[in-house]
Amino acid sequence: MTDGYRTILFNLAVRNLKRHKVRSGLATVGIIIGVIAVASLGIMGTSLSALVGGLVSDVSDTVLVTPHLAASSGDPFDPRNTLASRISDRDVAQIEKAVGQNRVIPMIRTSERLTVDDEGGYAQLYVLQADDIPFLLEKESGLYPQATSSGVMVGSLLADEFDLNPGSRIEVGGESVRVVGIAAERGMGIDINPDYAVIVTEAWYTERHGEQEYSQVVVKVADLDEVEGVKAAIEQQLNRREENVDVLDSREILEIYYDTWDAINVFLLGIGMVSLFVASVSILNVMIISVTERTREIGLMRSIGAERREVMFMFLYEALILGVAGSIVGGLVSAVVGFYVSASVAEFLTGYVATDGAAALSPAAVGYIVFGVLFGIAASVIAGLYPAWKAAQLNPIEALRYE
Repeated sequence: MTDGYRTILFNLAVRNLKRHKVRSGLATVGIIIGVIAVASLGIMGTSLSALVGGLVSDVSDTVLVTPHLAASSGDPFDPRNTLASRISDRDVAQIEKAVGQNRVIPMIRTSERLTVDDEGGYAQLYVLQADDIPFLLEKESGLYPQATSSGVMVGSLLADEFDLNPGSRIEVGGESVRVVGIAAERGMGIDINPDYAVIVTEAWYTERHGEQEYSQVVVKVADLDEVEGVKAAIEQQLNRREENVDVLDSREILEIYYDTWDAINVFLLGIGMVSLFVASVSILNVMIISVTERTREIGLMRSIGAERREVMFMFLYEALILGVAGSIVGGLVSAVVGFYVSASVAEFLTGYVATDGAAALSPAAVGYIVFGVLFGIAASVIAGLYPAWKAAQLNPIEALRYE
């Protein structure tokens, strides 16, 4: 088959698609939607993985000690059998003994009713020893809370939302307190997420609620090469007889996040690919109708010498044109849609807007767009194979008699 003859067949395919603009357009829209679903969902998963990975890796010097959840009896998935434990002062002393000169920061995580003027809701409350607050958090303005004062510190994003400054008064748990400082924006980490939180001293909290055991302990390791050794020492000290605490570093938590997001990403891609398969079914339907409507034309072509493979190529060109047009448009749109969907989900999950667009332009993101485009074209051509084969198998004489 010469190039000139291929051009004729291609032009016949274009002519037929133009004759049925609405039908062809609807089939193309289906491919566009499918490609957008595959590419944008893939970009979203990649962006979120990069976001979480970047946030956790920022605290690579951190070892996190949390209470081990002990199942009392029976089905471990029964929430009635799961008892949340805490970390005692004795446990903290053992951790300090195990880690040597590295900084140990015990903290309580809870929530309290927060009211600013007539607005309010529940906010995260971090309870820290006064001398640990400057070590863990940077201040944007004002002062750090002192053990002897009743002032509190608030996260930068919470301060922006309620227009708070050092000296502002807020209600925490129904008590009016003064904001003495604003913590600098820090983002989400494995140790503390203060941007939408209130930070108070342990002395302030115990004066109002009594002595409390700790929710977690953060260990800041001076030498990154010692992280594994510090973890092993804590495990040996506290989990010698039974498992009392869980000890993780940022790398392990990062792996957990990656595994989770990879699973979510596969699920999202599966949804997108299903929508693309649905779109390919519409192309299959369009092509079958086209073969039926052009039966006499096929018989005429065959009677004047057209070969079966030439008839087959003519219909495959139709499917290819629909697939290429829809996939390219879908790929272009998905670059925009995927980024904004990622940004919206990231804002919902982390509480702040990521302004860096690098994730949407990363090689992995471009790879998902290319994958979506190629998958859309391939799905379209595969959808056109059966109708094209059926057209090529028509008997010329019977086709000419078709009414």
